[in-house]
Amino acid sequence: MFNPSREQVRLFFFDAWREYRNGAALAGTAVQAVNIALMHPEYHGILDAPERYLNREWTPEDGQTNPFLHMSMHLAIEEQRSIDQPPGIVAAMQALEAQSRDPHAAQHVAMECLGEMVWRAQRAGTAPDALQYLDCLRRLGR
Repeated sequence: MFNPSREQVRLFFFDAWREYRNGAALAGTAVQAVNIALMHPEYHGILDAPERYLNREWTPEDGQTNPFLHMSMHLAIEEQRSIDQPPGIVAAMQALEAQSRDPHAAQHVAMECLGEMVWRAQRAGTAPDALQYLDCLRRLGR
């Protein structure tokens, strides 16, 4: 399993954004990362200043969402959907999209379920529960 460090994740987003801004050809997940960043203009200033934001802490007490966590969750949902893993996520995401009529908004709803699943697993010291995740997605997609 790929388990990048916080710094590696941030550098990936910074590098993809820099390449995009320089007009370089992008491939693979860098294309997805840039597309996600383009949907979030509020993060462009952060992505333009890696020296300032590489080690920045975003805490709930700040009242700000960690942009790298947010973009990583988008990336995770897109990857899950591309391989229908966990099985059924494609249908669950389609239902969310039909409800919201906006794929980006549907991903934001799905992030609530993804975040809850990860939080529960961390708290219990267990593996993430894919069935609980799908149940949450289906419940919100009704």
